[in-house]
Amino acid sequence: MARTMLNENNLPKDFWAKVVNTSCYVLNRILLRLILKKTPYELWKNKKPNISYFKVFGCKCFILNTKDNLGKFDAKSDVGFFLGYSTSSKAFRVFNKRTMVVEESIHVIFYESNNSLQEIESFDDELGLETSMGKLRIEDRRQQEEIVEDPKKEESPLALPPPQQVQGESNQNLPKDWKFVINHPQDQIIEELNQFERSEVWELVPRPQNQSVIGTRWVFRNKMDENGIIIRNKARLVAQGFNQEEGTDYEETFTPVARLEAIRMVLAFACFKDFVLYQMDVKSAFLNGFINEEVYVEQPPGFQSFNFPNHVFKLKKTLYGLKQSPRAWYERLSKFLLKKGFKMGKIDTTLFIKTKENDMLLVQIYVDDIIFGATNVSLCEEFSKCMHSEFEMSMMGELNFFLGLKIKQLKEGTFINQAKYIRDILKRFNMEEAKTMKTPMSSSIKFDKDEKGKSVNSTMYKGMIGSLLYLTASRPDIMYSVCLCARFQSCPKESHLSAIKQILRYLKGTMDIGLWYPKGDNFELIGFSDADFAGCKVERKSTSGTCHFL
Repeated sequence: MARTMLNENNLPKDFWAKVVNTSCYVLNRILLRLILKKTPYELWKNKKPNISYFKVFGCKCFILNTKDNLGKFDAKSDVGFFLGYSTSSKAFRVFNKRTMVVEESIHVIFYESNNSLQEIESFDDELGLETSMGKLRIEDRRQQEEIVEDPKKEESPLALPPPQQVQGESNQNLPKDWKFVINHPQDQIIEELNQFERSEVWELVPRPQNQSVIGTRWVFRNKMDENGIIIRNKARLVAQGFNQEEGTDYEETFTPVARLEAIRMVLAFACFKDFVLYQMDVKSAFLNGFINEEVYVEQPPGFQSFNFPNHVFKLKKTLYGLKQSPRAWYERLSKFLLKKGFKMGKIDTTLFIKTKENDMLLVQIYVDDIIFGATNVSLCEEFSKCMHSEFEMSMMGELNFFLGLKIKQLKEGTFINQAKYIRDILKRFNMEEAKTMKTPMSSSIKFDKDEKGKSVNSTMYKGMIGSLLYLTASRPDIMYSVCLCARFQSCPKESHLSAIKQILRYLKGTMDIGLWYPKGDNFELIGFSDADFAGCKVERKSTSGTCHFL
């Protein structure tokens, strides 16, 4: 933000400290935390900030001269430009063009017109400083680009049109693909295409005559941490796999995926064995899977080859969006781990174990996310180096957030909960301002089909049930209530929806409740079961339940 403020207003780099202070001042009062819905200022001061006095950074201003003894016909004000706000008073920080100093004053008149920013350039020479962006320097650089050609430009099948071609056309005249691409960050797009080249995913070939070609499109997503803060913007080129034909474009698609119960078992076992779990992520994992079928895809929207605009790409490896991509990636990773001495689980084929003398290394896979831990730290370091030698990895450190589970690995044990997921559910179903309840369901309630009741939106009802069922991974206290409400998904009534909302109100008041795995010497599975007799009012069925402790 500070760099943009400098460049946008053509300010000298010597003002960088003032610009950084102002950007921090502004961000603390306008940057909203998605989860808490409060600005940093409000979290610190416990009151909403007043931003009515905010001014356009770098705008021209007139500063009342109260220091000098002025004559009757002398100018009463000096010309300057706005730099920020005082942290100790209600004054503004401005640069006085006459005195060439930064001063604080409350007697300032601002001229926030767009044209006022251009006048800053007129006194750059007076300051004796070099601006961060000069018109002359830009023109010189463009001239050099026209004279010196890049020898690698002809080798790359994908190239962007020259900057002057893009800037010279209005967005209305641009193709639809270009309009979409230009409105998103270019660096993420370029990084994605560079990843394709490094992984040798495809090759540019003439369009086949009797072979279907699958379209491609760009998908942009924001990756968030456990607090809901955006940590990275991602651009992904995906294939339109819905156009694939079974038997021609793909064969097998089944891929084993770790269940949440398996993840919890790993957490409990690691806590019992007293070792720390770590997590890592495979960058662009699906680009590593080898493809067995002959598949062609269109060139990326907005990045067609100038020399061969009608050519297509023949895939050497899988692409996001293809139906066989998850299976191809799993086969590539599992074969690699088995080759390195790991043994695959008989029941859970996403679990891999490797033993070395008396030590053990445990690896749990969930698509491109990997959890691992060992009784000896050296095995973890060895595994990390092994994975980096074969794939592009991003080491994320100790396991603290995985599949919506917030995980705290402490000396006394391991605690997991889904507070962020609960907040997301409440926001999705407009229950953020709802009153809290002490229990998820009344003990005296007797559910039936309520055929005379008013029907509600079944799609929304099913969405609520699905969200709550996923939450039971760390909240067994709502299991019975959710399963009871799930019996009426085909034709839900207002009475059933009211019961669902009570569960959500209960969750709002108990967000921080979760599962606690204490460290101990015993690793025994103890189970309890119970059942009622003909408790169902509709079909007189009995309901049984079990509870297991590990």
